[in-house]
Amino acid sequence: MSEQLPRPRTAAAIAARRQRTQAKVDQVRNAIVDLQHRKAPVTAAAVVRRAGVSRTFLYENADARKLISDASNHGGAVTPERAERRQDAQAEAAWRERALNTEDALKAAHGEIRAQRNRIAQLMGQIRDLETQWTDESMERVTTENTNLKQRVRQLAQDKRTLEERLQAARSNSRFQDRRISQLEAQLLELGVPVRMLSPAANGGDLGRASPVWVTPGPYGCGE
Repeated sequence: MSEQLPRPRTAAAIAARRQRTQAKVDQVRNAIVDLQHRKAPVTAAAVVRRAGVSRTFLYENADARKLISDASNHGGAVTPERAERRQDAQAEAAWRERALNTEDALKAAHGEIRAQRNRIAQLMGQIRDLETQWTDESMERVTTENTNLKQRVRQLAQDKRTLEERLQAARSNSRFQDRRISQLEAQLLELGVPVRMLSPAANGGDLGRASPVWVTPGPYGCGE
């Protein structure tokens, strides 16, 4: 045997359900008024979309069905003139929405243009500041100095190459002279002629401070 709910709780639930139903009926009534104000056809689908209720509620609730039926009957038959006015109203609403969207886009474009102009003005100010720091005379002087420095660098590079070539030639001549001296000394020793040579051993191996030593060839061509 099921236990019955207390009467106060049941009454409260019924009252809440009636309140929700009445709120939905009010939503249907407001939706119908809005559709009539917009001169749109009052249909069940339009009321469902506008009021936010379900089709089941419209079919099950007698008050909601009566509201839709009265609104449809009040509208009467759709004549060509009325249909044309309805189309004109819909077209006007569409164009009004497009105009509002265009106006918003135009405002955004104007704001972007103003921001770009401000940025350009700032950059132009920076350019003018740089131009005031560098006068024509200063720029000409810097250009002349730069040209002179480039010419000086080229001249120094050419002098460096010339000195390197001279140094290479001097080293080559020195090596040739050393070989020639060695050949002449060898020939003199073969002929038995005393040769004056530098003795680095007498001065600790320093050729710059070496003292000359006379070398006389021996009986076998060796110096004594």
